[in-house]
Amino acid sequence: MPRTPQLTLPDLSGRRALVTGASDGIGFGIARRLAAAGAEVILPVRNRAKGESALARIRAQYPTAHVSLRDLDLSSLESVAALGNRLRDEGDPLHFLINNAGLMTPPERQTTTDGIELQFGTNHLGHFALVAHLLPLLRAGNARVTSQISVAARSGVMNWTDLNWESSYHGMQAYS
Repeated sequence: MPRTPQLTLPDLSGRRALVTGASDGIGFGIARRLAAAGAEVILPVRNRAKGESALARIRAQYPTAHVSLRDLDLSSLESVAALGNRLRDEGDPLHFLINNAGLMTPPERQTTTDGIELQFGTNHLGHFALVAHLLPLLRAGNARVTSQISVAARSGVMNWTDLNWESSYHGMQAYS
């Protein structure tokens, strides 16, 4: 297996980052590296138990890390708005937003709480709404916003005649 290059991050003390999907995988790795560099890192999670585990793992490796959990379900625009409201009420600028959370190819068509095809609603519209809700904080922090996407997007095309995949669902095509 090829070795992953280790990138050196500058001191990020005084910077605030939010990483979706930080309870495992790439998102966890990003959150851990940002915390190690001194950033305050917010882990918005759908599954509180997984979030607590990720938080504990980061704190075990970096005891002085400033990491915290917030609740977020990207498949619910109400949940996205609630997180946006909470963070705006806190009033602290955001310097980094990493839109990383996502899901891939459920075997059967599912929808968000708002009736949108689950992958499109969660992976794209949920993150789009999150950016919109956080815009004042992102502007205040002169933030960098990064959205992770899959290489599967290269093989996909928009299904403009059935954007919500109600006629004939195909998980991978809806994903890409």
